[in-house]
Amino acid sequence: MAKILGALAVVATLVAAGLSSYRNHSIGPGDTLQTARIQRGDVVTTISSTGTVEPEEVIDVGAQVAGQIISFGKDKKGKPIDYGSVVEAGTVLAKIDDSLYAADVAQAKASLVQAQANVQHAQADLLQLQAKLVEADRDWKRAQELGPSDALAQSSYDAYKAAYETAKANVAVGEATIAQNKGAVTQAEAALNRAQRNLSYCTIISPVEGVIIDRRVNIGQTVVSSLNAPSLFLIAKDLRRMQVWVSVNEADIGSIHSGQPVTFTVDARPGESFQGKVGKIRLNATMTQNVVTYTVEVVTDNSNGKLLPYLTANVRFEVARSAGVLTAPAAALRWTPAPQQKAPGSFTRSPEGNSNEDSSKPEARSTPERAGGKQGTLWTKTDTGLQPMRVRTGLSDGIVTEVEGEGLREGTEVVIGGSRGPGAGGESGKNPFTPQLMRGGQGSRGSR
Repeated sequence: MAKILGALAVVATLVAAGLSSYRNHSIGPGDTLQTARIQRGDVVTTISSTGTVEPEEVIDVGAQVAGQIISFGKDKKGKPIDYGSVVEAGTVLAKIDDSLYAADVAQAKASLVQAQANVQHAQADLLQLQAKLVEADRDWKRAQELGPSDALAQSSYDAYKAAYETAKANVAVGEATIAQNKGAVTQAEAALNRAQRNLSYCTIISPVEGVIIDRRVNIGQTVVSSLNAPSLFLIAKDLRRMQVWVSVNEADIGSIHSGQPVTFTVDARPGESFQGKVGKIRLNATMTQNVVTYTVEVVTDNSNGKLLPYLTANVRFEVARSAGVLTAPAAALRWTPAPQQKAPGSFTRSPEGNSNEDSSKPEARSTPERAGGKQGTLWTKTDTGLQPMRVRTGLSDGIVTEVEGEGLREGTEVVIGGSRGPGAGGESGKNPFTPQLMRGGQGSRGSR
């Protein structure tokens, strides 16, 4: 009986020592805690995606005739047209060999002259036919006055009548010949206009003022015009206004709307941020590997010329913003101390959302969650250990989170990480209530 009482006394002593270590050394000298301060600032929630910087309006200049490129025009600086050349509307970009088209123009001009001559010839013939008609008309009138009689034979009477009718018909034929030749003149004029237009197409001119983005031909290269006009130059009309074509997943497209603020960066300008706004959402969605994406046009100002066409942009669409609110690091809301580090009376939320409360502080219960926010816990360092602070969270950008709660103010230090030192409150990771083997000069004895 005495042995049993002695063993119980040893166990009670060990339990008391463990409890004393738990309560009085909850934060030992070997513990490492990382803290951060509550700050006031703006929290912005965004949707991230990637896109391509595109000129707002691009003109593809092609060739409507076939031929060999023989020369390039001059830009504003007097240099040959090349990549990046600034051109005005009407600037000559290139010239195609026009020898064949010049010959077509000469041939069309000759055909027109011949057609016009035919008209004049037909008009002269008509005058002769009209004169013959007048003569036949007079003979026929005299024959009618005499009539078939002894002075005018029946055959002569019929001959005058036939001559009159023939002259009348010949005049009609002459008038038709003139109309036909005039039609030939019109046709020849159209052929000449066509040939002259084809000849003019041999000189490629800029339809707008802009910058040459791409030159796709060289001197000596032959362009062949078919159903699709070959592309020779790509001109950006105005690089002072650019667009970013962004691919947005179907899960996020519902949060995008016209006029929405956008921030984006490009690798070519590290450390710089550019502003824009949503212009339009294209409805022709695409599907790639069962993923539906929409193209969103973001309009931005490029008056400083820092954005170049076809740069890759990392885009963030602003979905919501809270300005001038208290913010805590998101890591502080995720961090939970080890059981040995909690001060007496502290509690944490269990995974099911319930509170594990200390009986010494029955009033420490979670408050109901208010609409528009979620409940969270921040840990602050005190003289007796770590104390929880219940807060209501709002917007979060993944780095900081909007928080508000009773007693929470700017500058409050909260724990964002830490580890338990080996020399504080017993060995790290071991239960302070577990009895330890007795150690002495004669060694240890195992229990039976």
